[in-house]
Amino acid sequence: MPRKTKKWSAEVTEHSDALDLEPNVFEKDDPKEIAASLKRSADKSEKRKSEPYRSAMSMLTFYINRAGQNLTASRKKVLEEAKDELRRAYGKTADD
Repeated sequence: MPRKTKKWSAEVTEHSDALDLEPNVFEKDDPKEIAASLKRSADKSEKRKSEPYRSAMSMLTFYINRAGQNLTASRKKVLEEAKDELRRAYGKTADD
């Protein structure tokens, strides 16, 4: 049986059952744009199983964790800042 060259985590990121992500959302350079895109996707999704904030944050965290060591320090910083922007967009704190 031939092996897939694409990892399952990339497949989940591209074809999430919970959110319809905008193309290349995680490649944007502006944390506010990433957060806004995730918020739009989560707010309009009818397939998600939890509240929009949790779905959006889960997808961002999933991407950061799966990209892991392949992320440069500057890229990881942008994505971590996007978490803060997402919290602000939903009126949450880091403890929520």
